[in-house]
Amino acid sequence: MLSLTNRLLLASSAVLAGFLGVTGLVLDNAFRESAETALRDRLQGHVYALLAASDVDTQGMLHLPAELPDARFSQPASGLYAEVIDSSGKPLWQAKSMLGVSIPPTPMPTIGQRRFDEISTERGVALFSLAFTVSWESAAKQQRLYTYRVLENRNSVNAQIARFRQSLWGWLGAAALLLLIVQGVILRWSLGPLRRVADDVRAIEAGLAHRLHGTYPRELRHLTDNLNGLLESAELHLKRYRDSLGNLAHSLKTPLAVLRNAIDHEQDIGALRTLAGDQISAMTQLVEFQLHRAAAAGRTAMITPVAIQPVVENIIAALSKVYADKGVVVGLDVDQQAVFPGDAGDLTEMLGNLLDNAFKWCRQRVRIVIRTTMNQSDTVIDIAVEDDGPGIPEQLKAAVLQRGVRADESAPGHGLGLAMVQDTVRLYQGEWRLGTGTLGGLQVNLRFTHRSV
Repeated sequence: MLSLTNRLLLASSAVLAGFLGVTGLVLDNAFRESAETALRDRLQGHVYALLAASDVDTQGMLHLPAELPDARFSQPASGLYAEVIDSSGKPLWQAKSMLGVSIPPTPMPTIGQRRFDEISTERGVALFSLAFTVSWESAAKQQRLYTYRVLENRNSVNAQIARFRQSLWGWLGAAALLLLIVQGVILRWSLGPLRRVADDVRAIEAGLAHRLHGTYPRELRHLTDNLNGLLESAELHLKRYRDSLGNLAHSLKTPLAVLRNAIDHEQDIGALRTLAGDQISAMTQLVEFQLHRAAAAGRTAMITPVAIQPVVENIIAALSKVYADKGVVVGLDVDQQAVFPGDAGDLTEMLGNLLDNAFKWCRQRVRIVIRTTMNQSDTVIDIAVEDDGPGIPEQLKAAVLQRGVRADESAPGHGLGLAMVQDTVRLYQGEWRLGTGTLGGLQVNLRFTHRSV
């Protein structure tokens, strides 16, 4: 497949060749018409000169001097010829240049009219002919018609046109070559940033770099920023996978060691069961938390934004069935244009945990408010989830965000919900706050900021 440079060069060269070709044809045609017009004017001037030199005697006979102003009329076969013809078509006078030259007759124009023809001699020599008819009145008051005909060899005009064509196409060819060189230089300079992007990508593929570090034009900056975002996201995902697996392996050592020691030394079956249950529960929490961290997509470049309202409505519909016995009244105030700039699974995980906590602890009312605000460069999404439950005491708000800690140990659960939400919010570089809402219970506020398109 042709490169971008070759494609642009071929396309622009074809356009340039077509433009210069049409320009050359137009100029060539214009010059040819101009040369023929100049020839007509020149022949007309010769006719007027012959008329000025003509004289009619008392007998009505036409006389012209032996020598005319243009010396070519006196040189045989000079290429410039002239004659005067009477009304019967008989030549009354011929220039000396017509000696030995046989020129076919042409139709005579009416009085005062000019007639321009292209004819050939018996030997095939092309001529331009201009005929002009006048009426002379003799002393006896008799009107006599005379046709003045001047002819010139076409070779002079053809030679002039040939010289012009040679000069024209020579200059156009030189201009085309110069324009192609300039065009190649401009294309190489213009496509330089794309080559730098390709070089940076090759360096990343070879393991010599981790980012695109070049300075790129505004048109490419969005692309290169997104590529760097993808590379950063991939690197962060890989790091999270490795960290989560390492943390999981390290965290499981202690409960496994406790189980192994209990199996070796504990004689009481009841105590062993209790200990095993506690350690299995701890390991379950560890696995769930670390798997959640590893699976969270986080902020990723070039991801399709997720409409928030359908996700919220699906979660509320599911929770309303789970907590149908409580008859929870849900206040939903969601901006229909609100979108989440991330993974749909992460959004469902966060809202699902927050709303599940709200349904679980509320007395009867849950409220969720989502607003979108925009400025010149950023879009801000504010999410607030609150209930009319007992809330969380101020001294426990920091503790409940830790993995495995619950505000009420008597309630079912692993104490991972808020910790998972907090971890996901951090992945998206968002803001998180616990407070007291207008309903009197816990209110959780999330804020996400992303660049506007």
